[in-house]
Amino acid sequence: MKLWPGSLFGRLALVLIGALAVAVLATIVLFRQDRAELQVRHFAENRIVQLQSLRTALENLPRDDRRDGLQRLARQYGVRIVPADEREPPGFGAGGWHSGSGMRGPGGGGPGRDGMGGERDGMGPRFGAGRDGETAGERATGPLAAFLPVLAQIEARFGEALGPGTEVRVQPRAQAMWVRLPAGDAAYWIGFPLPPRPQTEGEPTRALAISVSLALALILAAFLFARHLARPLRDLSAAVDRVGRGETPPPLPESGPSEIVAVNRGFNAMLANLRRIEQDRALLLAGVSHDLRTPLARMRLGIELAHADPPTREGMVADIEEMDRVIGQFLDFARGEDGIAVEVRPLEAVVAPVVERYRKAGRDVSLAAGHVAALPLRPTAIARLVANLVDNALAYGAPPVEITISARGGEAVIDVADRGPGVRPEDVERLKQPFTRADDSRARSDGAAGAGLGLAIVDRIARLHGGRFELLPRDGGGTVARVSLPLKG
Repeated sequence: MKLWPGSLFGRLALVLIGALAVAVLATIVLFRQDRAELQVRHFAENRIVQLQSLRTALENLPRDDRRDGLQRLARQYGVRIVPADEREPPGFGAGGWHSGSGMRGPGGGGPGRDGMGGERDGMGPRFGAGRDGETAGERATGPLAAFLPVLAQIEARFGEALGPGTEVRVQPRAQAMWVRLPAGDAAYWIGFPLPPRPQTEGEPTRALAISVSLALALILAAFLFARHLARPLRDLSAAVDRVGRGETPPPLPESGPSEIVAVNRGFNAMLANLRRIEQDRALLLAGVSHDLRTPLARMRLGIELAHADPPTREGMVADIEEMDRVIGQFLDFARGEDGIAVEVRPLEAVVAPVVERYRKAGRDVSLAAGHVAALPLRPTAIARLVANLVDNALAYGAPPVEITISARGGEAVIDVADRGPGVRPEDVERLKQPFTRADDSRARSDGAAGAGLGLAIVDRIARLHGGRFELLPRDGGGTVARVSLPLKG
């Protein structure tokens, strides 16, 4: 299975989708990082304002009523307050953080203590129920994992706003942050809970849904954009195919990207040249053929009036008839069938009269017609097609000539079969070209050279009807000339 598509449209779509996917992923990552940093910055600024207000209250706290005042301030601000001169935290356990630790504290708390967050001292609410020193290999998780990259910045910001002596410590199990706050001639440890996880419940699902919707919308846009870019090339390819089938497509639009405009302009010029060459050739053939028929008629009349012996006279008449037949082919090839009106008729009704003319002339030609629905065709052109195939079979093949009409795979099929020497596969396409004669292995039975236009006219009429013409070997010897026409025009 090829991962890299072969078409230009597929490659454009793949490149655009890949670029958009990278852009979406980068946007999501940057958004999450910026959002986390914004939350941390907002948390720090709010805590600074709270701590500055709390420090003012602590500085004005009476000495004789300090314990009750601390409890009152703790309830008012929703924090825990512990005088630094009464109890210095011994550490915050594995997974904790404090200045210079990077990530882990120096050790666990003593019995009955959980660092600064779990002792029941009445100095404010407890933040967590676990002990930070219980699990030696504990890694930072939850809020601490989101704060680790910026904790040093938070501490520096606290130091700038609150002055020297400010220190920050974090307890991951208790989900608490402690700030050593100088207030007057004393210092206090102020503990407050870490904010909730940066993603609230249900937000990952919403973010995933939004991301998927955005990605699908971008993929659809990339698909449509690539399709729009590749459309001129598809139109050019279709026009080239039509030219290859002998049709004349309309000129391509000379608009869009400069490269497409240049290609379409060159194709239109080529198409105009081909059309002019075809017209000139048709005019030349028609003129020459028309001018030759008058002298041939006079020669025929002179032969009939001459006193030549019968064998000589019959030979001269046969030569003149052959020349007249060749001239007729020239006229048929030059005239074309584009101007003939299209009619919906049964194929048998067009082919049967042609076969009947050959049978009346004593030729061994038969017709076997199956049930085929009526189809749009040019009756005169189809009659000429069948006549040319029968003439070719009688001239280059051997009787009997059997014509069959059948329906296969949505197509009406005309088979003209003979028992001649057959056609080599490598000569099939060559014989469809104008003015191409058969070689000695398939010469005319009457010795005449022929004009080499009969099969070219058949091929052109078949393509004019949207069909195809094939020369196939016949079982038992001979050739099958097959014309397949679409039943739906």
